[in-house]
Amino acid sequence: MKKILLVSASPRLNSNSEALAKAFARGAQEAGHETELISLRGKTVNFCRGCFVCQEKQRCVIRDDADAICQKALNADVLAFATPIYYYEMSGQLKTLLDRLNPLFPSDYAFRDVYLLTSAAEDEAYVPERAVSGVEGWIACFERARLAGTVFMGGVTAAGENPEHPALDRAYRMGKEI
Repeated sequence: MKKILLVSASPRLNSNSEALAKAFARGAQEAGHETELISLRGKTVNFCRGCFVCQEKQRCVIRDDADAICQKALNADVLAFATPIYYYEMSGQLKTLLDRLNPLFPSDYAFRDVYLLTSAAEDEAYVPERAVSGVEGWIACFERARLAGTVFMGGVTAAGENPEHPALDRAYRMGKEI
């Protein structure tokens, strides 16, 4: 059994990217894994100050919701990030959180596999490329981690717009195959 931490970075209730995270979690749970889904909606995640105290203390000096999420990420075997695509990039909420996960860099983090689940109004295959690249850049700082998979749900705008979208099944199967 693996501990899987899923982070939904959409500011919208019932968002399409969070639907992907829930499908992924359902598959992982059915495979016998422990999952926790955290939504950044309503959370306080301030910008990194660049002070690098976290490199020494392995804990951020800013006391907000990012600190607790970072502690959960430290002990998770698998991380999955779900984000809407805004202007062909991950949401600002996810980017800010990734910056705030800097205390993990010098730590003995448990995660090895990282997944990215994305959604966007546009449906061309290239739409998530910059978001994937951004997450790959973050992963590159963690030599024991790898991007284990991605799922893209294109052609959706309104929250919960397409409950039958094939990307939901792909996310479910990806979670189940962990």
